[in-house]
Amino acid sequence: MNDIKSTNQLKVAIIGAGIAGLATSIRMACRGYEVDIYEGNAFPGGKLSEIRLGDYRFDAGPSLFTMPSYVEALFELAQVPIEEYFKYERLDIVCNYFWEDGTQISAYADPTMLAAELHHKLKVDPEVVNRILTDSQRKYDICGEIFLEKSLHKLSTWLQPKILRAMVLIPTLDLFKSMHKVNSRITDNPKLIQLLNRYATYNGSNPYKAPGLLTIIPHFEYNIGAFVPHGGMHQITQSLFELAKMKGVRFHFNTNVQRINLEDDCARGISINEKILSYDKVVSNMDVYSTYKKLLPHENHPERTLAQERSTSAVIFYWGIKQEFDSLDVHNILFSENYQEEFKTLELKSIYHDPTVYINISKKYVAEDAPSGCENWFVMVNSPHRAGQNWDKLIAETRNNIIAKINRILKVDIESLIVVESLLDPRTIESRTSSHLGALYGSSSNDKMAAFMRHANFSSKIKDLYFCGGSVHPGGGIPLCLLSAKIVDEIMHE
Repeated sequence: MNDIKSTNQLKVAIIGAGIAGLATSIRMACRGYEVDIYEGNAFPGGKLSEIRLGDYRFDAGPSLFTMPSYVEALFELAQVPIEEYFKYERLDIVCNYFWEDGTQISAYADPTMLAAELHHKLKVDPEVVNRILTDSQRKYDICGEIFLEKSLHKLSTWLQPKILRAMVLIPTLDLFKSMHKVNSRITDNPKLIQLLNRYATYNGSNPYKAPGLLTIIPHFEYNIGAFVPHGGMHQITQSLFELAKMKGVRFHFNTNVQRINLEDDCARGISINEKILSYDKVVSNMDVYSTYKKLLPHENHPERTLAQERSTSAVIFYWGIKQEFDSLDVHNILFSENYQEEFKTLELKSIYHDPTVYINISKKYVAEDAPSGCENWFVMVNSPHRAGQNWDKLIAETRNNIIAKINRILKVDIESLIVVESLLDPRTIESRTSSHLGALYGSSSNDKMAAFMRHANFSSKIKDLYFCGGSVHPGGGIPLCLLSAKIVDEIMHE
């Protein structure tokens, strides 16, 4: 096991108890530092929280769990047996896909079974699946560790031998082709292309613009695996929350930080209700835009970085359904008939009339999440970030379109089965999590160099100020947020 020794009793303030803030607090506490987390909400987890509606429980935000080794690493670091606090299992079916023409595909986690399914349903040569997953793993092996697990803003990263190999092989990484063009090169089957293009949405991007390097994502789901935590996704938050407390981290909920205090261009603490609290280092798990604009209003801001295009957001309906559906699994996608037009509509800051609908049903693995004979549906469509839309009108139209699509594909009257309902949209995402304009992933990855343009995990102008979470490098999603904490820890102690 790793054993990090404390060099002195530094005091660290972490702003925000999102998943990255929790992971950072554990890493800091394992170094023997005094750690305080200040969170505006009454609960930890940020987007990775839960809501309850009567007898139904829902994971409020992220619903796909990959790279469990990043969670395991924190328990190993803390020298605490993970099995006492967190358990999970690998999914046999990653996702069920549905099209309007009646085509249904179960994307099996096993590559051989996946290839057989695609051959049977889409007449795709099994060798195509092998090429897709081999190419995805090849790209990860070349650049995954460098681009995802290291700071791209430190000279020490670029002096590593691995980066030289990656630089030589850049022409083979499809950085300068769109994800759609890369997928179209591998197969000419329109349904398989659409399925592969979907992975751009994992970081709020457009597959027709995002770089082809994002074809690295299937490697995580199929070569490594997609998983489901026992007790639901919220158990990731709960297990890390308990681990942090066990290591002595102090939590201050319902507490909004007013500003980050500086002395001689060094972060030296925070202010809360005009009370000055002194710290040796400050880490912000708050959206980087909000960190600068709200907590450092009088400092020079990295305006070019903050002005980058925001990622997409989401409109999510939480429905308690008084019926069970054998055709559905934990992850389900009902595809739009015109995927490219859907993304064009998102760029116009609206929601397409025939949106792709994602349905997550944790009840499939967590029996207590809904009453017997019922299911808890997390129903999501991609939406633009907040840009002056008439959200009440747009959401009402979208709800009708979602229901009509579900009814057509599943041959059901779904509205008659909804017994409880709640809503999350870009407005509430912004108000609850301080995500600028309600964007789920900070800046988008539509630019070919987007990976290099995300804000660093440290400030180049303010010493002892660090950043973690989905709005900074390496990006959004649970695995990358956990890696951002690892990067903060490493660069803090170079």
